[in-house]
Amino acid sequence: MPAVTIRNLSEEAHRALKVRAAQHGRSTEAEIRDILESAVRPASRVRLGSALAALSADHGLTDADIDALTATRDKTPAKPMGFE
Repeated sequence: MPAVTIRNLSEEAHRALKVRAAQHGRSTEAEIRDILESAVRPASRVRLGSALAALSADHGLTDADIDALTATRDKTPAKPMGFE
């Protein structure tokens, strides 16, 4: 696991982190991890699967369309490249 060192943190900020951690019933380190995770991975971020599903729905694609594409797809394995 990567580790991060934070230097020059004010006493007030450190004290506030300790209080916040106690309010949430966890260690200061766990609280800092949670704050960082929330900051860099917000719940409102766009997820690829959800975006693709919405795009398909916007264009009227259904599971039947995907099944039809799968049924007509050429399943012959590709020939390996040659460097001759």
